[in-house]
Amino acid sequence: MRSLSLGLFGLALALVPYVVPGTAHASQAWPDRPVTLLVPFPAGSAVDTLARSVAQSLSEDFGRQFIVDNRGGAGGNVGGAAVAKSAADGYTFLFGTPAPIALNKLMYKGLSYDSERDFTPVILVAKSPLAISAKLDFPAKTLGELIAYAKKNPGKVNVGHPGIGTLGHISSVLIQQFAGVEMTNVPYRGTAPLMADLLSGQVDVVMDFMPTYVPLADDNKIRALAVTTSQRAPQLPNVPTVQEAGFKGFEATAWYAIVAPTGTPPEIVAKMNKGVNAFLKSERGKSILNLNALQGVGGSPDDLKTFIGGELSKWAPVIKAANITM
Repeated sequence: MRSLSLGLFGLALALVPYVVPGTAHASQAWPDRPVTLLVPFPAGSAVDTLARSVAQSLSEDFGRQFIVDNRGGAGGNVGGAAVAKSAADGYTFLFGTPAPIALNKLMYKGLSYDSERDFTPVILVAKSPLAISAKLDFPAKTLGELIAYAKKNPGKVNVGHPGIGTLGHISSVLIQQFAGVEMTNVPYRGTAPLMADLLSGQVDVVMDFMPTYVPLADDNKIRALAVTTSQRAPQLPNVPTVQEAGFKGFEATAWYAIVAPTGTPPEIVAKMNKGVNAFLKSERGKSILNLNALQGVGGSPDDLKTFIGGELSKWAPVIKAANITM
């Protein structure tokens, strides 16, 4: 009996190193409760629409609810700060755009979080051009005509964008710099109110992520003047690029990515990455991307890290030269 007891004791000791720690067990069980995808802009924006499609797919794949939480404000900083300060347990992710994930750190003084330090990359979901669009009764029918009109009427053209420091804002400032014109920048709290004011004629021109404006342009409710990528967008084949309007080398690409609070277990990041990649490769995912004028990207967390580094290097000198500070 004594020999048997010692044998069992020895077996128990041998098994001790293989007991799964609590954190590892939590990672393996993830998700065992609802997961939040925080969108730092109001409902109805392009990023919100995409986030809800991804959330639905993840809910079906994992058998747990993935919830979209909209927290707009301060060019995405309100939502960005909320995620940066959240527990790194895999139950809060930021589904964002260039501003809160990368560019705001180049412009905002006293920002309450550092996107490079406080976020860990998960996946680059999609890209799309920005669209420069005008209300139907605006005198200019092309970007060239817009520039000419603005030169004759300095400060009288209202240009809306989805928030201070957003890619729409930076692109607006850059175009005005290149063209030597002065227009009045009007910041909004996201795409939905901006689009509403464009349709009602309260703002003359908008510079914003393209997906929301494609159906409006197709239905002749607004006029698309230009897209900001180096090549024309398939969804707006008759709309020229900014480069075609005479701005050689100009390119500004909107993008949508998922990041998590730094310290989120790599196993959870990997599961999330795999789930979103599966959505992007699925027929339903491809259909949703095409419907919303988006180009699916995907890839690894390291791919997103490299991409963000490139964006910071690209835009830092532009923002400094334009003296964009908040």
